[in-house]
Amino acid sequence: MASEATTGPAGPRPVTVGDVLTVDVGAPVHGGHCLARHQGRVVFVRHALPGERVRAVLTEARRKGYWRADAIEVLTASPDRVDSVWPAAGPGGVGGGELAHVSLPGQLVWKRDVITDALRRIGRLDADHPALAGLSVERVPGDLERGGLHTRSRIELVADGEGRAGMHRYRSHEVLALTDMPLAAEPIAAADLFGRTWRPGTTIQAVAPSDGEVLILVDGEPLRGGRRNVRERVRLADGREFAYRVAGGGFWQVHLEAARTLVGAVLEAAAVGPGAGVWDLYSGAGLFTVPLADEVGPGGRVDAVEGDARALADARRNVHGLDQAVLHGGDVAAVLAERSGHDGAAPGTGAGPARGPAPHADVVVLDPPRAGAGAAVMDAVLAAGPDRIVYVACDPAALARDVAHARERGHELVSLRAFDLFPHTHHVECVAVLTPTTLG
Repeated sequence: MASEATTGPAGPRPVTVGDVLTVDVGAPVHGGHCLARHQGRVVFVRHALPGERVRAVLTEARRKGYWRADAIEVLTASPDRVDSVWPAAGPGGVGGGELAHVSLPGQLVWKRDVITDALRRIGRLDADHPALAGLSVERVPGDLERGGLHTRSRIELVADGEGRAGMHRYRSHEVLALTDMPLAAEPIAAADLFGRTWRPGTTIQAVAPSDGEVLILVDGEPLRGGRRNVRERVRLADGREFAYRVAGGGFWQVHLEAARTLVGAVLEAAAVGPGAGVWDLYSGAGLFTVPLADEVGPGGRVDAVEGDARALADARRNVHGLDQAVLHGGDVAAVLAERSGHDGAAPGTGAGPARGPAPHADVVVLDPPRAGAGAAVMDAVLAAGPDRIVYVACDPAALARDVAHARERGHELVSLRAFDLFPHTHHVECVAVLTPTTLG
């Protein structure tokens, strides 16, 4: 039984995992936690809200450094607290629903505060920086009506020792069986993944594409044989539509409306016209490559760089017929390090010049993984002399680090948009624009 951390005649006794602390909860931080303090120690508290007073059970108590805890009783509640829409992701439960106890408006405020904090602390932006002034996190149309539920076109489950589909307990390898997954798109929910028995340890992936039926992969193999790929379509507000083929187990934006939302935001931010030269870094299956190639036209050029072989194979199909699109396979930093003025192979072949993209780019679009682009990639991007850099970020801290690096080298963050493409989780997507500073 958990015990309340106490102070005796000899002072506070050592605090251990399982102890219960009473803490006042402070600001949110990236990862779905809020900051609190106990005995001078920083405590990252999950399942709480800023301004609350809670009793929280310690889940990690390091001898040095921070602690972790789960709020198990709310003594003073925030106005933004609601009944969890996914109790299985509550204290002691599975990961992936860190904000399921927060109202939808409260989630937007939470994510805005996390972004602002990261860019101020790590990116070293002033509180009144124009990119932060009035920043709000944009909700995707339809999410409010759905209560933020049934938005995910892709989920991954694992079978427990009894063959029941579930997910891992937060920060654990233990599998917890589930009866449903309320964030999954309705076609996935209709597939009844939780009503059958699987081989213990099996990984189950379910994909609900925008074009076609649900695909279920079991340890990477189609459940019913046949296709391993899905078709996706992205229809923009101006009526243009782009078609893609994507490996079922490959990367694609998860929210049902994420691809359309991000393509629209990137094209608006890039503002390229016919004849322009663009780099599309971490280009995946070509989500941005295809519409960017449409924007620059036959007289322009889009150099797309991607390190994942499966994504690159999909991209080759997706850019077929777009002679202005050149694909480069390999680690992004390594490909950029090898670039030169050599134009290499002809565009549109799906196998660009081994020595990297064109030496100059009018615009650079990059969508790095969660760790960010890093110094080497950012330096190569800046050296290409683009008029603007469009940075798509899924991690505010990584974005802030790369923004700070660019600002130290004569570039400024001139615009920032944020999108809630992951309701009920701590994740948030940003589209930032950097331009060279004007030297007078």
